[in-house]
Amino acid sequence: MTAPAPVAAPDHPRFAVGVLAFCGVVVAIMQTIVVPLLPHIPELTGATPAAASWLVTVTLLTGAVFTPVLGRVGDMYGKRRVLVASLVVLVAGSVLCAASSHIGLLIAGRALQGAAIAVVPLGISILRDELPPERVLSAVALMSSTLGIGAAVGLPLAAVVIENFEWHTMFWVSGVIGIVDIALVLRFVPESPLRSRGRFDVLGALGLTAALVCLLLAVTQGGGWGWTSVRTLGLLVAALVIALVWGAYELRVGTPMVDLRVSARPAVLLTNVAALLIGFAFYANSLVTAQMVQEPKATGYGLGASLVVSGLCLLPGGVTMVALSPVSARISAKHGPRTSLALAAGIIAVGYVVRYFTSHSLWLIIAGATVVSAGTAIAYSALPALVMRGVPVSETGAANGLNTLMRSVGQAFCSATVAAVLANMTFLAAGREAPTLGAYRLVFMIAAGAAVLALGVTLCLPGRRRSDGTVGGTRRSSGRTRAMPIQEGA
Repeated sequence: MTAPAPVAAPDHPRFAVGVLAFCGVVVAIMQTIVVPLLPHIPELTGATPAAASWLVTVTLLTGAVFTPVLGRVGDMYGKRRVLVASLVVLVAGSVLCAASSHIGLLIAGRALQGAAIAVVPLGISILRDELPPERVLSAVALMSSTLGIGAAVGLPLAAVVIENFEWHTMFWVSGVIGIVDIALVLRFVPESPLRSRGRFDVLGALGLTAALVCLLLAVTQGGGWGWTSVRTLGLLVAALVIALVWGAYELRVGTPMVDLRVSARPAVLLTNVAALLIGFAFYANSLVTAQMVQEPKATGYGLGASLVVSGLCLLPGGVTMVALSPVSARISAKHGPRTSLALAAGIIAVGYVVRYFTSHSLWLIIAGATVVSAGTAIAYSALPALVMRGVPVSETGAANGLNTLMRSVGQAFCSATVAAVLANMTFLAAGREAPTLGAYRLVFMIAAGAAVLALGVTLCLPGRRRSDGTVGGTRRSSGRTRAMPIQEGA
């Protein structure tokens, strides 16, 4: 690891934490902001419903691909530099969407917006490098929670804009906010002096990209193509073959895109598996809540709520996530992040049990959704702490990028599962086909099962920190930056 002259920390480090968290919320909002608009896209652009669905799918693909890649680039060439570049890409995507109603250009703009999700793991890595040890856990907890906060805020925000303004407005606003983000980062966030050695693994990045695109295309489009179709099965086989070849190559290269030997350590591997399961469990909450309360009263369970009201159902969960991120940090500091993650998985499972029995009351639906969000806040805060406990400081960006990728993969599988359940368990209500109440309840039970599995995986995590102590926050002494351990009491 090379260590150029360290950049002085900002006079007000709290501003740096707030700025990075704000950036995380903004890029997370971009992932969900078009969801309320999707039913109207065919009418507004002349596109088919299948083409319109790509406005969501493409952000998942580019986010999954660029998150680990840009995390690695940040480790090697400067985390703040790459974070700013990601925000520039976000602004470019927003302007492209704002300036056009052509479905092809909208998909291209959304692809650029999706790539910016790498801001979150990059921000976590900057905080680990720059803050004193006693502040790392709370700051990382807040930064990690922005993924859930943005998802909770994005839907009601988009609903309000769609019902009161011309739909391009939300993209113009997101572009302006992105420019503000860039200015704030340049003013208040220092460049980390930590760098990892070696050359960027171009072939490794291409191989990872090819495997992820094949896998996620099969998962997200399999419902429409048919799960046993040649296209779906061909992509799944291609993903497996490419992943095997890519893995063999990564084990031989000197500076791999993903250090598989580190990733195979139980502390890292099991944390990433837990991240996938938590991502699956959390995303079901976002996918079905708004749709469920918008179902007509003729279904016997629907509330016939408006687009804005349905979006607002998730807002208390977003507020809860902000409030609980420091609580999670305190739990992790006292009892260890493994304890925090186990507690979070249990809370998520309980939240879905609540939702199973409270599907006819708006306030009880909101309560159940908020409980799930509370568990997600604690989980998303604990996951980066577990990752940092298991990897050297020179690989923080790549490791957090991989962990964020696993959450995205979990969300992709959740989206496919929810779509399949709701599409295959339907009945006629008021002359239209609608999912049965049993379909929604099955989704809740599947999500609860994912949370229980995450709990089981978490309990299998090693309870001790790495013996080399090269995890956690940083402490500055005599102009140098050295790693300090994150305590693990679990």
